[in-house]
Amino acid sequence: MIYQCIYGCSEAERIRMFSPRYYAACALGGMFSAGTTHLLTTPLDMLKVNMQVNPAKYRNICSGLGVILREQGPAGLWKGWGGKLFGYGVQGGCRFGLYEYFKKFYCDAAGPDKVKHQKTLIFLASSASAQLIADVALCPFEAVKVQVQTQPRFAKGLVDGFPKLYSTEGCSGFYKGIVPLWCRNLPFAMMMFSTFEHTVDFLYQNVVQKQKIECSIMQQLGVTCTAGYMAGTVGCKEHRCS
Repeated sequence: MIYQCIYGCSEAERIRMFSPRYYAACALGGMFSAGTTHLLTTPLDMLKVNMQVNPAKYRNICSGLGVILREQGPAGLWKGWGGKLFGYGVQGGCRFGLYEYFKKFYCDAAGPDKVKHQKTLIFLASSASAQLIADVALCPFEAVKVQVQTQPRFAKGLVDGFPKLYSTEGCSGFYKGIVPLWCRNLPFAMMMFSTFEHTVDFLYQNVVQKQKIECSIMQQLGVTCTAGYMAGTVGCKEHRCS
């Protein structure tokens, strides 16, 4: 959909499914959407991290925000913005781009006779595979971000944070949190993508009652947004429970 907005309908119609250009479009869309949305939540993330590290000082949302504003000023709320923008941008690009790659890979492995009966399993396996790699890409950014947010004198951001963390802890310091990250994000990704795919199928079959190729761009966008909303709701609920 983003590819259509950038290049126009005539160019978008020439894009071949599961081609390198298709994967690039998916990765670009995931990178843009994930990076910008996580950037906007930086103040809440800054508060959340400090509440987890020092609950006695940051007791609740209101008092915690007050502490940050008094001690660090408004700029303090945006500490770690680089990790949110670039780290989650990279994660989003890997998650959405690789999901489409693994979906084709597992469909080809299952064969045309079994794909229809194993769709859910393919969606779950594809999302899990993509998320495993996406979190490996995210983890170094997340490690530096947390240090910047919780230790005022550690570094100002990613540029000075990466070399400082490497000098003190080595490469292992960037991946200390990879297992908890997988435990948190894998159920979320699996539920989100599976819900999205099944919702899209349901909407085209029972609501729009037309094939996707027969629908206009606005109709396709409506289906995608509705399915995305449902998938995000279910995924966030699973994310919170995990």
